[in-house]
Amino acid sequence: MKRFPAFDPPEYVAWKAEPHLVRAFRATIEQNDERAALVSHLSIDAKLDLYAGLVRARLHDIQLKRWVRTGVISKAWLGTGEEATTVGPVHALDREHDVVAPMIRNAAACCEMGMSLTAMLRAYLATDDSPSRGRDLHVGSLPDGVLQPISHVGDMVPVIAGVALTFKMKGERRVALTWVGDGSTNTAAAHEGTNFAAVQHLPAIFIVENNQVALGTRLEQHHLPGEYKDWAASYGVWGAQFDGNNVLDAYAATRMAADRCRAGQGPALLVADTFRMGGHATHDEREARETFPAELFATWGKRDPIGLYEEYLKEEGVKARRLSEVESGAAVQVEKAAEEAIASRAKMPKGETALDGVYANDR
Repeated sequence: MKRFPAFDPPEYVAWKAEPHLVRAFRATIEQNDERAALVSHLSIDAKLDLYAGLVRARLHDIQLKRWVRTGVISKAWLGTGEEATTVGPVHALDREHDVVAPMIRNAAACCEMGMSLTAMLRAYLATDDSPSRGRDLHVGSLPDGVLQPISHVGDMVPVIAGVALTFKMKGERRVALTWVGDGSTNTAAAHEGTNFAAVQHLPAIFIVENNQVALGTRLEQHHLPGEYKDWAASYGVWGAQFDGNNVLDAYAATRMAADRCRAGQGPALLVADTFRMGGHATHDEREARETFPAELFATWGKRDPIGLYEEYLKEEGVKARRLSEVESGAAVQVEKAAEEAIASRAKMPKGETALDGVYANDR
């Protein structure tokens, strides 16, 4: 896809595919027979839909960064480099009936579940026609199966367990999914929610998004090496790891988990290994570069989830022109959404509406 020197991480600007990483991308899918079978059943159109989702996610974040640079907003929380960890799992679900609870960096889950990009961008502008009517930049839409997250990371784990409990009580073959960062697994809420789901045998999927850092705390400062591979077993639930930079591996692992949930086999805990190519937010990107050695950014920068997937698709016979058409379509979507969101700034919420929907007896 097109690179943006002013907004992309420097490792992405002059990105070129390295043959051994392209081979490793395919090998990751093929090394597990069950995952390979699931991927083999995907049509080219379905694979291109995954590609469109990745590009939309990247362009959405670039749009936010553009707004930060031009003073439209003060900062943004981006998922650059982690797009596959979000897009793959969402496409593995039944998007008409399942429910997800994204973290703020999993913004792509919103549009992939059916929300409009305009609504997502309006949330950052706090307009009256944004999903939360200006109350919070976290975004969700119950009709689209997206629960609005809160800033207390880890707290959506027990919430999604509660949603899954409802599905079980009603006898519905539906799945509830959420992501939790590596640092957030240390919270009491995340542990209690996972344990509750395990004990109650609920149709819930928890994805531990191991992006190597919790705010400014490096992974080795809060977790023992290799601990996550035993995480699922500690709760007595089915678990698996997947390459968080490989959208097909993410899709297949989550599809396996979702099928188990629908079959009444209880929750699943997946671990995605990935890396955030930026800071905690746009205001501390320099701090992130000082927290980690340059070699780490260089290593993960070579594994750009979009670039590697493009190479895979080309090997599958997809022409560069077709990829360009998909990218152009996503770019038009984001540009139109940004224009509509900016126009909404004329509709800022009025003070007297602050308590609307807060109390049960509101009318």
